[in-house]
Amino acid sequence: MMLINLLGLVLIALIVWWFWLYKPNKTIVQGNEVLIEVRDGVYSPSSIQVSASQPVTLKFMRKDQSPCAETMLIPSLEISEQLKLNEITQITLLNLSPGEHEFHCQMQMYRGVLKVV
Repeated sequence: MMLINLLGLVLIALIVWWFWLYKPNKTIVQGNEVLIEVRDGVYSPSSIQVSASQPVTLKFMRKDQSPCAETMLIPSLEISEQLKLNEITQITLLNLSPGEHEFHCQMQMYRGVLKVV
């Protein structure tokens, strides 16, 4: 019985870390495009910094068969895209204002942020 309780606490700790405490490495885009891989429940990279003065193309490569991975939303930019399995889906963004734009799947399990500076 004690083992079950201990395993439950460990699982709760992992969930808290994954959804609220985990901070991914930031990728600063030097050119005008970035490849984002959708795999194993995450976007990689999931924190992307771009310049407000130039257009940027986000290239999503979906390698995860999960149904949750097939839709990518950027609500603040009113973008919703279907990501095809093992294909690149390109989204070109023009004239971005400085700020942060979160992107995620429809259930918000896959999450990322686009930081415009």
